[in-house]
Amino acid sequence: MSQLRMGIIGVGGIAQNRHIPTFLKMQEKVKITAISDVNEETARMVGEKFGIANVHAHYADMFEHVDAVTICTPNKFHAEITIAALEAGLHVFCEKPMAMRPDECEAMIAAAEKSGKQLAIAYHYRFMKESVAAKRLVDADEIGRPIVARAKGMRRRKVPGWGVFTNKELQGGGSLIDYGCHLLDLSLWLLGNPKPVEVMGTTYNELSKIPGQVNQWGSFDHETFEVDDHVTAYIKFEGGASLQFETSWSANVKGDEESVSISGISGGVDLFPFHVNQMKHGMLLNTEADWVPGEDDPSLPQAENFVNSCLGHEELIVKPQQAMQVSLIIDAIYRSSESGKSVSL
Repeated sequence: MSQLRMGIIGVGGIAQNRHIPTFLKMQEKVKITAISDVNEETARMVGEKFGIANVHAHYADMFEHVDAVTICTPNKFHAEITIAALEAGLHVFCEKPMAMRPDECEAMIAAAEKSGKQLAIAYHYRFMKESVAAKRLVDADEIGRPIVARAKGMRRRKVPGWGVFTNKELQGGGSLIDYGCHLLDLSLWLLGNPKPVEVMGTTYNELSKIPGQVNQWGSFDHETFEVDDHVTAYIKFEGGASLQFETSWSANVKGDEESVSISGISGGVDLFPFHVNQMKHGMLLNTEADWVPGEDDPSLPQAENFVNSCLGHEELIVKPQQAMQVSLIIDAIYRSSESGKSVSL
């Protein structure tokens, strides 16, 4: 196979703004041959917009026309569609998070292993050029053994006021499962994907329940808001490493902030912005990179990695077993907040 036939399942914002345009840039390796959406009118409109003639209301109807699918549906349907596609002999690229619950992740992995097909999860923060540079430094032992990570993803009054982001039944949660999952995945990857053993977490949704909301990303009903909009957690890993974590859609902070910091035995690396802090030659050295190679938009290297893995040219960077660890932590944070106690894994 020299060109992968791709199908897109769910043609909302993430499909139209990221995945479809990205695959169209890679037409020597991949061709979008079919799309589907439960809203057939929307699917036909998107098909006309991007020149895709094969349009379906039900995802299974496209299976005979594709070699792989990209799943961009609400979280509730990730596991069901992934398993159906794998059982049909297709490769699967599934939007994050992997699924609503850890047991669904396990079923997805089992289906992938049985089918022998690729299963990738769209944690695109790993493909940011700063992330790739940091991983290269950590793997080269520039900071010694990583022991403490700090991850923060804070937005000021930016609850997504479109789609189903605030629907708990369809999404499983709010800022944690939608946004914070990226920072969790990136932190685990830089730490070397250690096994989480204990999680203490607290979730909040009081901010978005207050009348008279000021929100920069559309509007939502504060009376029916039912998901988390601010989350804190502390995670301990096998081997002794730990992670301090905070994320929010609605924080009362001066401005948006994204940061990931990894402290090792002999140095540290910070992302966003990227710099390295070391103890060397009797000195404390701080290093900034004048230039970091890579794409400014991580969508392209992410898509290339999936397509190349399906074509047998390279390994997946985001492996499903690793994505399941993120879902385990998310589930444990929610359970810890509900019980008021730490959760052992």
